[in-house]
Amino acid sequence: MSEYIPLRDKYDNEVVEALMKEFGYKNKHQVPKIDKIVINMGMGEATRNKDIVVKHADELTKITGQKAVIVKAKKSVANFKLREGMPIGAKVTLRGKNMYNFLYKVVNIVLPKLRDFRGLPSDSFDGRGNYNFGLTEQVVFPELKPDEVKRVQGMDIAIVTTANTDDEAKKLLEFVGFPFKR
Repeated sequence: MSEYIPLRDKYDNEVVEALMKEFGYKNKHQVPKIDKIVINMGMGEATRNKDIVVKHADELTKITGQKAVIVKAKKSVANFKLREGMPIGAKVTLRGKNMYNFLYKVVNIVLPKLRDFRGLPSDSFDGRGNYNFGLTEQVVFPELKPDEVKRVQGMDIAIVTTANTDDEAKKLLEFVGFPFKR
């Protein structure tokens, strides 16, 4: 078994050199890096039951190790029975140590746990070097006990990088350990 290398050390010691060779960067400061990770849970059912938002925000806080922010509606939408200021979701923005810990957990623990997982789609880049994917349930995280989860809720995860192109961002995430579909 290979020795444990924290993700930040792996980036500094291996990924920077590999990206410099791959793209011919002259300076290590040109190498793209992961800037932040935003995890978002949108809850449509929250308009009928406000306790759901608080419960899922607490779960998101346990998963990320950082306090989740409850997101409120900016506009009223009559068709959805939504009024301005109503809680509709929760989000967390991770940077630094928490970001690397979360990324390590997702790549090495959560994704291998998913049933019928064959890799992440490689076409979910936004054209500016950022990557987005979703998880259908929060129960796959080791911090949550499946018995205590009352309602299964999915989440969107956005990985924001400093890469200029999608190709640079994809190579960065591949070197970090992201399992993309072939």
